[in-house]
Amino acid sequence: MWNTRMKGFAGRTLRTSIVPTEVPVSPEIAHVLDPELVDLITRMPKVELHVHLEGTLEPEIAFRLAEKNGVSLPYASVDAMRAAYDFADLQSFLDVYYAACAVLVTRDDFRELTLAYLRRAHAENIRHIEPFFDPQTHTERGVPFDTVIGGILDGLADGQREFGITSCLILSFLRHLSAESASATLAAAEPWLGKLVAVGLDSTELGNPPERFAEVFARARALGLLGVAHAGEEGDASFVTRTLDSLHVARIDHGVRAAENPLVMRRLAENDVTLTVCPNSNVRLRVVTDLSRVPLRTLLDAGVAVTVNSDDPAYFGGYIIENFTNISAALGLTPDDLYQLSVYAIGGSFADTHRKLELMDELESVFDGA
Repeated sequence: MWNTRMKGFAGRTLRTSIVPTEVPVSPEIAHVLDPELVDLITRMPKVELHVHLEGTLEPEIAFRLAEKNGVSLPYASVDAMRAAYDFADLQSFLDVYYAACAVLVTRDDFRELTLAYLRRAHAENIRHIEPFFDPQTHTERGVPFDTVIGGILDGLADGQREFGITSCLILSFLRHLSAESASATLAAAEPWLGKLVAVGLDSTELGNPPERFAEVFARARALGLLGVAHAGEEGDASFVTRTLDSLHVARIDHGVRAAENPLVMRRLAENDVTLTVCPNSNVRLRVVTDLSRVPLRTLLDAGVAVTVNSDDPAYFGGYIIENFTNISAALGLTPDDLYQLSVYAIGGSFADTHRKLELMDELESVFDGA
């Protein structure tokens, strides 16, 4: 297994050249962090394993698409929409998130959404992405499945041609909807199986146990798809083990509550299960009170394959660089930590072996002295 084989790299010497970044780092973080560490975060090739395409919908794009499609948003302006991003919990975020998705109507809308994220990803030196999309968010309001996935695939193809960013697309089921709805969505996806790598499970965790979706995940596996699932964000550490037992997933999305139980962490480490942690999201959705309480260090020290991601960056105050710089400042992460997090992201990805080796070569070109 890649993560097992790649654990324990340390003692690397950094290049010291400072390369200007297209993405500004906040003065507060720049003041706390050593400039060479900020430079390293900027330059190192990144793999993003937890990003919702609908969660990259910036207000400017939302208002433009709303006008084009004759959709009314419940906000007077871009600034008013951003001002609504003070969330009390996951559900209060989802209410805003689903309302904004109403502006996505045509195949070209989904292409524009995807390509806008890829432009930002390119600016942040993201080299491989494994984004989620939530087809039920759109099919429930009458947008055909083929329109949604067709536009997303158009954007991913454009982004690979223009920026060289590779991708593995994940269809995510909404757990607050029925298992029957998830099954119908999987059936709609069957003509597109060659374009999908995995299925996922997101939305409100509490009151929506993973066991309800065991059958549809088994069906997805039979069709050749891998599985991932959100767990241990709202729910406690037991949700992580229940998700592994019932859905047989390859990765756990979020999973930070696993840090509350040493036995769960041991299981994750021994079974090489990757966690896709999203620091800014954890704070903005009140999973933790501040970044210093994101248990990234606890998980790393337990040997868990942890990665850093942006989740819904348009809503949570930053894309992947902001997540890396914020958590580095809060926890005092070192270059060796950044290297290990990057190795875990490459190893935990669904890219083929050739692409993983390419990504490792790119990583080694930044971290000298192997």
